[in-house]
Amino acid sequence: MASRAANMPRPSHVFVAGLICLGMAISPLPLSFQIGFALCGVILWLFAAIVWLMQHLCARAALRMHQIAKQMMAHDLGVGFVTDAAGVITFANRAAHDRFGQTEGRSLPQVFGRMLANPTGILNQLVAQAVQTGAQTEDIVTRGGHFRLRILMMGESCQLWWLDDLSDGAATGRRAAKRDAFPMLSATAAGQIIQMSDGFRRLVGAEAQTLEDVFKDLPLRSGFVHRLRGTDGTHELMVAVIEGRDNTHDVYLLPGVAVPQVPRQLEAGWDAVEDLPVPLLKIARDGRLLGSNREARHLLHISSSQGQRLSDVLDGPGRPINDWLAEALAGQEGHVSQFLRGRGGSRDKFVQVTLNTAGAGADLHLIAVLNDVTELKTLEAQFVQSQKMQAIGQLAGGVAHDFNNLLTAISGHCDLLLLRHDEGDQNYGDLIQIHQNANRAASLVGQLLAFSRKQNLQPETIDLRDTLSDLTHLLNRLVGEKVTLTLDHDPALSQIKADKRQLEQVLMNLVVNARDAMQGAGEIKVETKNLTLRSEMRRDRALVPPGDYVVVKVIDSGHGIAPEQLPKIFEPFFTTKRTGEGTGLGLSTAYGIVKQTGGYIFADSVVGKGTTFSLVFPRFEAPVNKVTQTDSPMIVPLNTAADGVVLLVEDEAPVRAFASRALRLRGYTVLEADCAEMALEMLGDEELNIDVFVTDVIMPGLDGPTWVRQALKQRPNTKVVFVSGYPEDAFEDGQPEIPDAVFLPKPFSLTALTETVHLQLQDASVPVQARSQSLSAAPSATR
Repeated sequence: MASRAANMPRPSHVFVAGLICLGMAISPLPLSFQIGFALCGVILWLFAAIVWLMQHLCARAALRMHQIAKQMMAHDLGVGFVTDAAGVITFANRAAHDRFGQTEGRSLPQVFGRMLANPTGILNQLVAQAVQTGAQTEDIVTRGGHFRLRILMMGESCQLWWLDDLSDGAATGRRAAKRDAFPMLSATAAGQIIQMSDGFRRLVGAEAQTLEDVFKDLPLRSGFVHRLRGTDGTHELMVAVIEGRDNTHDVYLLPGVAVPQVPRQLEAGWDAVEDLPVPLLKIARDGRLLGSNREARHLLHISSSQGQRLSDVLDGPGRPINDWLAEALAGQEGHVSQFLRGRGGSRDKFVQVTLNTAGAGADLHLIAVLNDVTELKTLEAQFVQSQKMQAIGQLAGGVAHDFNNLLTAISGHCDLLLLRHDEGDQNYGDLIQIHQNANRAASLVGQLLAFSRKQNLQPETIDLRDTLSDLTHLLNRLVGEKVTLTLDHDPALSQIKADKRQLEQVLMNLVVNARDAMQGAGEIKVETKNLTLRSEMRRDRALVPPGDYVVVKVIDSGHGIAPEQLPKIFEPFFTTKRTGEGTGLGLSTAYGIVKQTGGYIFADSVVGKGTTFSLVFPRFEAPVNKVTQTDSPMIVPLNTAADGVVLLVEDEAPVRAFASRALRLRGYTVLEADCAEMALEMLGDEELNIDVFVTDVIMPGLDGPTWVRQALKQRPNTKVVFVSGYPEDAFEDGQPEIPDAVFLPKPFSLTALTETVHLQLQDASVPVQARSQSLSAAPSATR
């Protein structure tokens, strides 16, 4: 009714319009016009009278509605308000006055502003829903508690609101402790106060809006004494800070600290802290626990503190715990806050303990405020572990480089011996064994390098049957003697395209995890098969499009993974293993490699039965790139007519000796230098002609690329062959690439070295034979 009246024209406007019509009726117009204007004026006056009557009735009805609403709300024991259509409070009952003070004339969002983060949005949504149904209810959970808002529409200009505190039932003790025994406020990260208890408001006054209005020494530190701006002067009080959600935190004022001018509101005894949501301990001089509250017992996993000492529930800070307590009793504030680890059932907990003295004389004791910092210490441990992994990776790269130098010398000299022994020789079989084991060691070192670097993908066409066959020896070593590793391949298995080294790393990670899940005994199955999807497959958060795929499954019979942990296993640093037994990097690395390859990885697990990891790769139709097998060396007949001058720069004497002999046997003239500086000194002789540089990359002093760039300024037509035990992308220095240079990784064979040099010289545009003849008179540079 009020709405219809509000939409009607004003009676005064209609009355004026009627008066104008009557004036026109007495003007010198034709009689018919005068009669028409007269009738129109009378009708408008009648309409104005009707509008005025309706608005009057509506106003009386609205007033009556507000009176009824006020009567209803006045007798309600809960917090209640009556508002108009704009949300302005026209009446608040006694419970509302007790909680929020004088609110008439203020808007409801202003009143709820300290309790709700977005009161305007919440209230507008409730009103919009109540317009459709006549009433609406909304439960709201905040750091201050659990509340229920209710609205009843008594016409558009009259709304009834109730605020029910649902926290008073199940947690009466805690709410009472918050409101009465211990003053508490809630504040944002910027220091804006959003809620304040009655006890706190009595201490500092109702005008305080920010933490700066309340405390003189910010920022606040939980368990420390801070200076409070009270209405009756400054008070030194210990505070407890509890972090909340949405960057908010609660601040409690705690009793019992031995400082002057403690307000009467904080004279509550120790028993009052039982329900306080701050872990507290009462500690005697000798370390005995005199008391604890529920939060502290829950944090430390103890049922009672009676008969316990602090050393029984927490490990000391690296020195006798009684010495630390004595420092706190002596007032040495720089030594009274420590990060301690729990004992017994709370061994996985890390606790920050802040001590303050309380009492006086013979009753002098300590109050300990505890903060659970397990998550912080876990993040710190993960960071330290990642630093260790980085250091191990660098160490592995250095070890692999040194091993590659040794293997180059071993396999190279073995090649030299094989040149002088044919298959009928009694030593031929032994030499072959040496060569094959050197190649096997080189393969292991290559896998070690894969762990130590962030390599770019070098995809090649792969037959997984061959890859797993080559990897079986290493996997058997990894799983141990008590674990059986079985392979089951599809006879018609298709090929995939992936980085072989990276794929081997993924498989090793999965097999090692399977071994650890079975605690050293059991069976691990690795299965491969083809898969054709006729329609898209949705699984977890992945969408696998239709097509042909190759699936690799790693199946174990271990303890399995809990359902709540399964969605997190691919997150970095997440691990189901105990502290110190896993880095949490293996599965995240495997996930990244598989995704970068264009594949998918899924996990299925049943607790107590085992886990299956499935790798899904797109099928690749191109033929397999056959990699030359180095287990059986091919010693090709040497072309003794090869010509050219080689400057060999290598700091490892055994490698330099083998390479020099191999190149001389091929027919090249070889000059040797053990460092870059010596090579540049030799090149200072302008009469010395060099056709190709063969140089190590990493050397003491100048590295390979640096000295070669200097040398090419004077000898721009010289060819370059780089050799190194590190991967090719490990020595990128940001400088422009050296033109026409090739890279030969260590360990290299006699054939690989000589053929690489031969191919480089074949591309030379200047004949080398004439220049090489002048070397017969040149001084020897061999060292």
